[in-house]
This record gives sequence, C-alpha cells and structure tokens, in this order.
Amino acid sequence: MASSVMQTTYQKRGGNVYREASDDLADQLGSIIDASVSVRIFYSSHPTKTGKTGVNSSMQQPLRTPPPLVSPQKTACQAMKDNRCCWTRGKVLGGSSVLNTMLYIRGNKRDFDVWRALGNPGWGYEDVLPYFRKSEDQRNPYLARNKRQHGTGGLLQVQDAPYLTPLGVSFLQAGEEMGYDIVDVNGEQQTGFGFFQFTMRRGARCSSSKAFLRPVRNRKNLHVALFAHVTRVILDPETRRALGVEFIRNGKVQQVFATREVILSAGAIGTPHLLMLSGIGPRENLERVGVPVFHDAPGVGQNLQDHIAVGGLVFRIDQPVSVIMNRLVNLNSALRYAVTEDGPLTSSIGLEAVGFISTKYANQSDDWPDIEFMLTSASTPSDGGDQVRKAHGLKDEFYEDMFSSINNQDVFGVFPMMLRPKSRGFIRLQSKNPLRYPLLYHNYLTHPDDVGVLREGVKAAIAFGETQAMKRFGSRFHSKQVPNCRHLPEFTDEYWDCAIRQYTMTIYHMSGTAKMGPQDDPWAVVDPKLRVYGVKGLRVIDASIMPRITSGNINAPVIMIGEKGADLIKELWLQKHFRRGKRQQFGNETEQQQQQQGAGNETIVAVDSVTFTANETIPTS
Repeated sequence: MASSVMQTTYQKRGGNVYREASDDLADQLGSIIDASVSVRIFYSSHPTKTGKTGVNSSMQQPLRTPPPLVSPQKTACQAMKDNRCCWTRGKVLGGSSVLNTMLYIRGNKRDFDVWRALGNPGWGYEDVLPYFRKSEDQRNPYLARNKRQHGTGGLLQVQDAPYLTPLGVSFLQAGEEMGYDIVDVNGEQQTGFGFFQFTMRRGARCSSSKAFLRPVRNRKNLHVALFAHVTRVILDPETRRALGVEFIRNGKVQQVFATREVILSAGAIGTPHLLMLSGIGPRENLERVGVPVFHDAPGVGQNLQDHIAVGGLVFRIDQPVSVIMNRLVNLNSALRYAVTEDGPLTSSIGLEAVGFISTKYANQSDDWPDIEFMLTSASTPSDGGDQVRKAHGLKDEFYEDMFSSINNQDVFGVFPMMLRPKSRGFIRLQSKNPLRYPLLYHNYLTHPDDVGVLREGVKAAIAFGETQAMKRFGSRFHSKQVPNCRHLPEFTDEYWDCAIRQYTMTIYHMSGTAKMGPQDDPWAVVDPKLRVYGVKGLRVIDASIMPRITSGNINAPVIMIGEKGADLIKELWLQKHFRRGKRQQFGNETEQQQQQQGAGNETIVAVDSVTFTANETIPTS
C-alpha cells in the first residue's frame, strides 16, 4: 500500500441505476502495475445473490429496497399507483446489471459523434469503439468474424438467447415485411431488426460483478466494504480538493481518505445526490435545505433523461407458443436448464428480437432511427397478474379492467421505446439528511415532439401485428380502450396522445444528471476527462456523465464509460509516476491528514453507498 501509485476510493451507493462502470473501473485500476494500486469500494448493498437463479428476470426475486418515490406528474404514468412512475432500485454487487434484462445494445454511432461535437474530444464513435471491443467476449461466431465491431476474449460474455419460441424468427420476418433489413444491431448499421444479444454466460446472467469483480476478488489491493452507505465527499475548502468520503456502516459514521482521487460511480440518481450532499450543486437548492455551498454547480441533478415505452400493446395469438409462466415453470424445464443450460428458463421475460425503426419524424434515408421495438413472446398478463403488474406499479383497477380477461393466455408484446427524448427531468435535495431520498421529477412527455414520436411508435407497433408473418399465429390486437381515454375515438391521434400517458413504462435508463461538457457550458458538471469542475481530485464515472442518452439500452455504454474512465485515470497517474519516478501527492496538508487517519495511498470509488475498505474481500457468492 505504501508504494501505491494511487489509492482510489470508489463510492457505489448500492441501489442506484446504471453504475456498472464501477465494477469494470475497479478491475482496471486494480491491475495497474500489478498490485501497486489500492482500490477501495463502498457498497451499501448485499453480495450478489443471483447466478443460476438469476436467469429469468420475470422469475427472480432480487434484493430490493423500497424504490425512491418519483414525484407524481400529470404528463405520464397515470395508470400507476398514486400516478407515480416506479423506479426500482436493487442493492447488490453489480448494480442494475443484476436486475436488468441483460440486453447488450451499444447505441447508434452518431450518439457518440454528437457527444464529441458538443465539446467532448475523445468521445466520438471511433474513440469509444475500442473500449466496447475490449470488454466484449462475443460468443456468436458469425458476429465475432467482424473484428472491427466485435471483440472476443473480454471479460463480459455476450451471446444470443439460448432459447427462442417460434415467434422469434417471425418477428424478424415481420420486420422484413415492413421494409427493414435483418442486421447486427451492434454492427455497422443500427436500423433494422435482429435477435437481441444478451450479457449471459452459459445460459445464466453475466452481471458486471460476475464479469469484472469476481475474477479479481483475491487481489490484495482490492478492498470491498458492503453495507457501507456513503453520505458525502470530504472536501478541503482551502485547497478545493476532494480528500475522501464519509460513510455509515454498522450504525457508525466513518471516514476514509484518498491519496490520489475520489471517484463517484453512484449512478444517475446517487451521484448527483452525493454531490449535492457534499455542497456541490445548485446554490438555491443547497441553501434551501441547509447544505453549505462548496461549489455552485447549477448542472448537478439537471439534464435527467430516460427511455420510456408504452406498455399494454398486447397481441393475442391462437397457437400455444408464447411464454406463459404457469406453463413455463415445471420439472421438465428445470431439469433441462440444469443439464443443458438452455430451455425456457433462460428466457429474459420473453425478449427475443429488437427492431430499430424510423417514424415520420426521422430521416427515413439515414441510419438514425427514433424508435426501438422490444419484441417479446410474453406481455403484461402472461404471469396472470402476479409479478409484472407489481413491478410496473399498475393500479389494481387498471390491470383488472385491461388484462384480467386474457390472464395466462397466449400473446406477444411490442414495446415501442423512444430513443432520443427531448424532455428533461431533474433531481433536487429534499433534506440534508443523507438517508432521505432526493426529489425526483421525470418530466416525461413534457416536450411535444416526444408525444408525436411515441404516438407514431405505437401506430407502427399496431401495423407490426398486422403483418402476414404474425397473422400466421392468428395475431390480433387486444384493442380494449384505455381508461381515462374512452371519451376519445379509438385509434385516432388524439386517443393515442392520451393513451401513452397512461401505461408509461420507464426502461430504467436514467442518465445525464452530471453532464459531461466543455467549461463554457453552464450546465456541464464534468470535463471530457470526467473531472468535476471546481473540485480537484474528484471524478464521476457512470451514466450520469452522458450529455445525451444513447439510442438503445444503456448497460453496454455504461460499461464502456467505465473502461474509458479507467484509462483516463491511468493515463494521468502512470504518466506522472514514470516521469518523476515517485508518486504524486495531493499536497503536504492532505498527506499529513491521511497519515493521521491511517488511510495510506488509495483511490476511493463511491459506488452508490458502497465502500471498499482494507481487510475485506469480495464475497464469492
């Protein structure tokens, strides 16, 4: 430890969304000059409990805390209890990659070129593509032949679904009927239809903790503390530097200090929350709740983006080929999974194929789709109302009205997801008490363009169900009118504009709340090196740095951010290490304070209330 290049404290406050960058980051930093770097990670979470039992997202029961209450708004989620969108959180090693549907979607090339054009050099598509390849272990030999787009041998295994229903191929055929190509959606062209690619290994979930942390759990320079809730970053007002973090563990307030850097990877909710609790955020909000202002950063908590989709677009079919829970869970399927590691128990809530399409609001001749179809061999009523209605927070009366008549019947679902929302939400402190949730305002569908794009996505989904490929199964739209919209003529634009505000589904892709941007951008929180403006020795590496959300599911881009963030850190400190032949110090005052606290030379990573401390190792389960 005394010879560390840097001691990293990594805060991982175990319930926030999309902080998988942390696990990759810890792996990469811990490998610097063998064991010369000490990495401490703080989790308020449990060890990972999902492995063989964490395969089917509709079946698993992940460790959860009560979700933060999203402020009710009239623009969306009117079918949910209390008119609140349900933002689920899971406290577990691996973060949301232990709870998600394992979809591996990188996004569109232009997403990253737009990041670069917004004043972020080094973040264009050609800059980030090597980091996607670096972590990937693509198991489809046909896709792996494309060495430019795909990598093999990385720690994150990516494979096709081990099990498909007869609907899977028909989904692609229906896409062709609509005029789209069959494509590798992580390849040269995004527009089109293809099978989903999953972060799975031998038929089971390959979370970020399984991929990146588990292989290095015995490293002497990696220290993980579970059940450690980070409450703030310790800041020096004289040097304007981050010194370490404060956390609560076993009912005691403790502190740990870093020689080099403090890294926040607490996710798009946890990171701005921690920044504001530390005095870094909008002055007005901080002063209102009594937090001393260290640095007035108006962009902290702003720019909140999320992908939303319309739920309840259910198509009934006549053939017994879909995923129905009471037909899926039986002894035969369990034995098949145990012996061959495939079969229906490997299904991720029936997700089989994906389509990237362009509505009338997009340029039809350009590879820049604005809607993603998530195509499933199941839908909301496929479990008889047991789990999905609860996960989505649906009102009982809404579910009974809309779906009780088709419980456990053969159906498929189309979930049109808007790829580039223009609506922006925000996060605010409601108290200086770090154990209270922040105020969350999604602002879904507050921009009129979002309403138009999502409406056209719904109309395209209805057309998808009318293709001959789907009619072979007897496909027919479950066209029961949505409550609150029955005063409007069905299938009109006015009706759909109303309907999309009822069963509004978050896809749990919260991002953008600590925006990356140039120094002249008043809303930028971090620079292109991911360093927080106005504070030395503090970085953010998670989904919150996205200037604009990527066009697709964000698990893969967040892992890429972790890969690139690790290189940015190594680039700085290894360069200084080799040039000067010794470690760089934050300053005499910082070093003396760390020695008094017994901190050593570390980098602290804050992962949504997770703290890595000495004398602890990562659990193997």
